[in-house]
Amino acid sequence: MKVAIIKYNAGNIFSVLYALKRIGIEAEVTDDFDTIRNADKVIFPGVGEASTAMAYLKEKGLDSLIKSLKQPVLGICIGLQLMCQSSEEGNAECMGIFDVKVQKFDNSSCPEFKIPHMGWNTISATAGNSLITEEQNNAYAYFVHSYYAPVCKHTISQCDYITPFSAALHKDNFYATQFHPEKSGDLGEQILKNFILL
Repeated sequence: MKVAIIKYNAGNIFSVLYALKRIGIEAEVTDDFDTIRNADKVIFPGVGEASTAMAYLKEKGLDSLIKSLKQPVLGICIGLQLMCQSSEEGNAECMGIFDVKVQKFDNSSCPEFKIPHMGWNTISATAGNSLITEEQNNAYAYFVHSYYAPVCKHTISQCDYITPFSAALHKDNFYATQFHPEKSGDLGEQILKNFILL
């Protein structure tokens, strides 16, 4: 099993690497096109600012590479957001894999809800979805984000903070989670296992 973690200028890559090691998977952190193309599974994680990260991906041609991949791909956190059409963060034009526009949380009518949304929150699971199964319904996942993808036709799991939003998306061979499976304990470990088994 060859697993590639895409290397780019967004942090948090090594916590994903260590989380995979805990489930017995040795992954390679790389920005080499052939290594990524030839991997059985590809993970696109990240923490950072959308427009800066997107500019780097375009400069390196990684955006086109990611869109062309045919094997299962998992985006995490900003990875999910960059796989959407666009993001209000820096008015970034993103990859457009998921037909949804990323928005910023608005707490003007409920200031008791702090931004970023940080910490543990429950997620739902959609029936017939292989990444987040019904056994994981109402489990707690760990989030850190100020921007979100609204619930849309690609939503396979949702969460509620100020407004319902997409906790996970799926289209064809592309999957993405807004939460951090590598920081989500037993739930996250199971979701990573589910992804490896896709």
